[in-house]
Amino acid sequence: MTENNITNEIITKAILAAADCGEYDCESSMKELEELAKTAGAEAAAQVVQKRPAPEPATVLGEGKIEELRDLTEQLEADLIIFDCELTASQIRNIEKIVNVRVIDRTMLILDIFAGRAVSNEGKLQVELAQLKYRLPRLAGIGASMSRLGGGIGTRGPGETKLETDRRHIRSRINKLEENLKELEKRRDFSRSRRKKDNVLTAAIVGYTNAGKSTLLNNLTGANVLAEDKLFATLDLTSRGIELPDGRTVIVIDTVGLIRRLPHNLVEAFKSTLEEAASADIILHVCDISDSEAAEKAETTSSLLAELGCGEIPVINVLNKCDLLENNIPESSDTVKICAKTGEGFDRLLKAIAENLPESAKRIKLLLPYDKGNLTARIREKGKIFSEEYKENGIEVDALADIAILKELSPFEIK
Repeated sequence: MTENNITNEIITKAILAAADCGEYDCESSMKELEELAKTAGAEAAAQVVQKRPAPEPATVLGEGKIEELRDLTEQLEADLIIFDCELTASQIRNIEKIVNVRVIDRTMLILDIFAGRAVSNEGKLQVELAQLKYRLPRLAGIGASMSRLGGGIGTRGPGETKLETDRRHIRSRINKLEENLKELEKRRDFSRSRRKKDNVLTAAIVGYTNAGKSTLLNNLTGANVLAEDKLFATLDLTSRGIELPDGRTVIVIDTVGLIRRLPHNLVEAFKSTLEEAASADIILHVCDISDSEAAEKAETTSSLLAELGCGEIPVINVLNKCDLLENNIPESSDTVKICAKTGEGFDRLLKAIAENLPESAKRIKLLLPYDKGNLTARIREKGKIFSEEYKENGIEVDALADIAILKELSPFEIK
């Protein structure tokens, strides 16, 4: 490990490794792995990639390549090797025996980042559950490694003590975490039902990690969510209300960022969080349009949304970082260009949200006879009154009225 002289921060020197078997774009995945390592506090000193028809069962890479990896580790004085695939317990043990440094895989790295970023009680429970479920079948491989080398990247979260206890204790802890999360899920379901009952409109912000979702929420609503140029800068749900141009209020909800090959345990653990998108009235799909892989990342997000059953929900494609865009991309009713940092395009985005939301209320001007004055109370139940003026022939009202009472109000509408 080396020390950054400017910040006094200890930096882990890591080597990234992968077997390119043609199942996915290895080059893009390795770039992403480098970003993940950086987010976790590691410096990627080198990469070792071997093209193979299939991973070597014992060590993922072939014998010669593993020896090359060992020599490079010694030469660079690396502290850690990160594989861009899931490793079994025996693979971790076999590779560590050869390279003599700690070995983790992509999933352990992502879990480590999540453990460092979770703030809320629910977020911490979700991360711990995902870590324990992932590590339980691998205890034979990682237990010895953790005892020998102690803390570091890939070991944050539940901690050594919990991971080195017997399997029965870990299973008991998993059951307890699942019970706690079920309770929290019941509360979330109740909140969702209450919102639906009260006709509260919701918009879920979804998208690839680091696309600018939290920056958008902050600058659109005045929220104070952590927004950094790092992957998974925020994990916990945040919601804020904004007023649309037509007078309606919508609750905007930020959700956890998505990533290629998101580990199954994490999808499961964060399902209740991601399901906020499935129960929303509209989805804001944020894309970093300046990214050369924007199309592929958008496809990853769309696939997961389809998996969560969001097919029938209106989607607005929010093309972020339009200030960095050289080519002109035409906008439409469901595609809006913005710059989340500066607020450029926010007026068009709010207009698009209002146009694409299901019609639940309508702004209307009325002249209510004095004997119908009780209708103002009806309007306020599920809508709002912007102004009311008492005139000689009745009450002149500018209101946002729930669609359910529009028929009753129509005789008094000022055309």
